[in-house]
Amino acid sequence: MLKKRKQTILFIIIIVLIVSGLLALYFLYNPSHSAFFPKCIFYKTTGLHCPGCGSQRALHDVLQGNFIAGLKHNFLLILLIIVLIYKVALFTLEKVYRKKYNSLLNKPKVLKAILIIIILYWVLRNIPVYPFTILAP
Repeated sequence: MLKKRKQTILFIIIIVLIVSGLLALYFLYNPSHSAFFPKCIFYKTTGLHCPGCGSQRALHDVLQGNFIAGLKHNFLLILLIIVLIYKVALFTLEKVYRKKYNSLLNKPKVLKAILIIIILYWVLRNIPVYPFTILAP
């Protein structure tokens, strides 16, 4: 039991270090001005914005404290932040209280709603007419 707990703690430390390193990378370097960061293959191929287009720039701007600019690059950042906070809170509760909680993200209706939001966002951000152009990065 103690060995499993140590493995869990080690796993959490490794994940925190990896995420911290990636966040530091996005904090220090602007993806708009660096060739190091990958470009969207979907956009390069089709000329259309995928749901993730602008996410790297959005992350950089948010880490720099410029939330409005971050949202302008990708509005789905709000959904991502909500889901991540929920998952981290649920994970923390499960570890602290050693109890399994039912995640809302495992419910088919919630997953369908998220999928519909993403698909609608994908379609709407590619309509070249105002106000939909606001959704493009």
